[in-house]
Amino acid sequence: MWGTSYTLAHFLDRGLITPPLFVQTIFGVLGGIGSHAEDLQHMKRTADRLFGDAYLWSVLAAGARQIPLVTAAAIQGAHVRVGLEDSLWIGPGELANGNAEQVAKIVRILGELGMRPATPAEARELLALKGGDMVAF
Repeated sequence: MWGTSYTLAHFLDRGLITPPLFVQTIFGVLGGIGSHAEDLQHMKRTADRLFGDAYLWSVLAAGARQIPLVTAAAIQGAHVRVGLEDSLWIGPGELANGNAEQVAKIVRILGELGMRPATPAEARELLALKGGDMVAF
């Protein structure tokens, strides 16, 4: 997100793109930013400074820190994504049985914090997607 954020801000300032922006930040990938709380807060501060209230924020984390990091991100107002494409783990030293197990875990954790996942219709509206019934394939 480092250089990309500034490029995105440049395009926004020039009027080449219009808000709301969807900013997906990725943590814990080799060669990228780490997956620690300080890294998360740095990226949030950077996005807030560059985009103000003109963006939607989403977070994913690779590897074993997936659940802790996306939980912290959700508490800070981010949308979150989990799944086997980002992490094979459901807990310390325990492989996940599938995406559904990871999704159920984050839904439970966030539910205990008073949050709920978007419905499919809400997610489509949020992301301005038309849905499978509206495409020609």
